[in-house]
Amino acid sequence: MTSMQTASSKMESGPFFVDAKVAESFGRRLLVAHGLSEEDAATVAHCLVLADLRGVDTHGLQTLPHYLERVRRGLINPRPNLKVERVTPMVGSLDGQNAFGFVVATKAMAEAIDMAREFGVGIVSARRSTHFGMAANYSLQAMEAGYIGIVFTNASRAMPPWGGREGLFGTSPIAVAAPAGKETPFDLDMSPAVAARGKIRRAARRGQSIPPGYALDARGRQTTDPNVALDGGTVQPIGGPKGSALAMLMDVMGGVISGAAFGGDVRNHFEDYEAPQNVGHFVMAMKPDLFVSREEYTQRMDTLARRVHANATAEGFDEVIMPGERERRLEAKHLRTGVPFHAKEMASLQDAAAKAGLPPLPVSNNPSS
Repeated sequence: MTSMQTASSKMESGPFFVDAKVAESFGRRLLVAHGLSEEDAATVAHCLVLADLRGVDTHGLQTLPHYLERVRRGLINPRPNLKVERVTPMVGSLDGQNAFGFVVATKAMAEAIDMAREFGVGIVSARRSTHFGMAANYSLQAMEAGYIGIVFTNASRAMPPWGGREGLFGTSPIAVAAPAGKETPFDLDMSPAVAARGKIRRAARRGQSIPPGYALDARGRQTTDPNVALDGGTVQPIGGPKGSALAMLMDVMGGVISGAAFGGDVRNHFEDYEAPQNVGHFVMAMKPDLFVSREEYTQRMDTLARRVHANATAEGFDEVIMPGERERRLEAKHLRTGVPFHAKEMASLQDAAAKAGLPPLPVSNNPSS
């Protein structure tokens, strides 16, 4: 990377660009400095940077200082001893021991894959976990191993049930990934909210407004001020009652059945420092060739992708793409140019490094070619 510099120069400008491998190494060192094993630190850093690469920067490396603060306060356990207990040969239960959600969910999906390898399907439910970042990390984990991956989680209160104005359900994501053959795979990662709360926090941090329809204020009125939205306000569901019902489903699958918190009891990762979060996750891995041969499955998925891409475009569109295709393109771009960071986000990361007695993160004012 050219024009290397540290945050001590030109911190008022931006964006800053960081090589993905350098960013992972930086995150890993910070996490190890806060007590994580090398293996777990590598897992967390990889998940954070992958979110940045895919353009999901609300769940990327810039959030690491918040996690580290929770570690320092004893709200995230940096040294768990995780073990999945088999409920049946195909189903497991995992006590997350208040560990990093990234580590808990990765462990859960690895076990689900092992069960699916033998029985065709594997399911793991986790409790006493914490915020696990981008849900696609774990559906992609399954897909990269050749399986269909399905991931649910619940989250802290942010969205009212349809017709209400008080937050009860989280912006709990749904992630599903299904491999293809030569064509683009199916790669869904979505929140039941119009916009994840991370986008609202990012707007507040950067001094920007939010679009109409993102959030309500504390009195249930539309607002474009992210600070008003975060001060007792709520986010809006996609599709009205449909998005609200999906958020409720995530609470059932993530919280109710696992033994984790639910119904508004999951603590806020960014605001609540009184006790651990007790987030619940549900992950499933499934062989894609349970009902047809592997060859037929990949042919059928490829046919689906080709038909999606060949669909005539509506007014205002120049192409039709598969779920996750935009993120894959951004990942390829950011691997070339470096991951972009806003100046305030970079300042927070550099401050975290200084507090840990570590070297600053090397950055560039210009993207790599």
